[in-house]
Amino acid sequence: MNPEPNESTEETLKIPYLAKSPAGLEEILAGELEKLGAVNIEILKRAVSFQGDQCLLYKANYHCRTALRILVPVNQFTFTTEEDFYLHIKEIPWEQYMDVNQTLSIDSTIGSSVFTHSHFVSQRAKDAIADRFREQTGIRPSVDIENPDLRINLHIYKDVVDVSIDSSGASLHKRGYHTVNAEAPLSEVLAAGMIMLTGWHGESNFIDWMCGSGTLLIEAAMIAMNLPAGQFREEYAFMKWKDYSPELWEQIKKEALDDQRDLEVTIMGSDISPRNLRAAESNIRNAYLHKDIQLKVADFRDVKPPDGPGILISNPPYGERIKVDDLFELYKEMGNALKRNFEGYKAWLISSDMHAIKLVGLRPMAKKLLWNGQLECKFVGFDLYHGSKKDLYTNQENPSLDN
Repeated sequence: MNPEPNESTEETLKIPYLAKSPAGLEEILAGELEKLGAVNIEILKRAVSFQGDQCLLYKANYHCRTALRILVPVNQFTFTTEEDFYLHIKEIPWEQYMDVNQTLSIDSTIGSSVFTHSHFVSQRAKDAIADRFREQTGIRPSVDIENPDLRINLHIYKDVVDVSIDSSGASLHKRGYHTVNAEAPLSEVLAAGMIMLTGWHGESNFIDWMCGSGTLLIEAAMIAMNLPAGQFREEYAFMKWKDYSPELWEQIKKEALDDQRDLEVTIMGSDISPRNLRAAESNIRNAYLHKDIQLKVADFRDVKPPDGPGILISNPPYGERIKVDDLFELYKEMGNALKRNFEGYKAWLISSDMHAIKLVGLRPMAKKLLWNGQLECKFVGFDLYHGSKKDLYTNQENPSLDN
């Protein structure tokens, strides 16, 4: 929540915020925040702390492609007992953040010796807030898990409690365009992060030859056209705050609209499954990108891209959520298809099977550690340059992938 209007401009420009991020994308998120004007940026584990004003809070929610949610810290304290925790929560001036007739929800994560269950923590915090309002007004606010007016986030590590207010609401990976899933879909945030890790910004062709429900294609088109991550999303938690400024929000959206650009490269997706292509087509249409993204049913072995330069980014099966008859043979065939059809391109593949990805048979130019849900993955890049292929191949036990 933001300072009162009579506070100084210097103070309003230094409101502390915390952006949550998937592991491996913290530096990308920090870069996004810096471009938006954030100051005092610090990279943490699965998060980035920063400072700014109310305008930056709105922009971070609207523009950041690799943020999961934006939190506003309001209090930090240490405690020793359950009663101590209750009293600290009760002392926070919650009436500054909500009215008694508004609803609240509390999300808790714990790593504490005092508490062992997050639901109990949320319940005790709710009791403390409700008791504070009851003592002041005679009325207790209600809880609404689905659509509250105020979302409170508690993070407890040992004896330290961080209390924050969630400005995003639903996770920011929920862009608003994704209504139909194929098998094992990528998170929108992970897909955008993968693209941004490669350094691609829309300057060359983009291919996904196993496109599933089309997430990588849509995120690529949004990056290339400079569409905000929240272009198709209608609600954020900050819209229910007492200090919400509709005028400022409309100004931010107008500025983003003025900054959009036309797509000048080919974005093409394919999949061997007609069902997957139908899912991709539906999501792409929801994002109003059906005139910008090309789709076709095809086996990856038969995909012939436009002449390079270009990039292929794809999320092939790992043998975890999607079973294949011979995973190792699949990865060997992917390598053969890249060598045969994608000269002049760069190719990036993500996989949790470290041995299988070695069998692509290409020397990696780069590799990143990422998490797809609970699966630890390597995101590996290959340069399929023009000219001699003498140094393009490696043996199957490429040691550079072991790190």
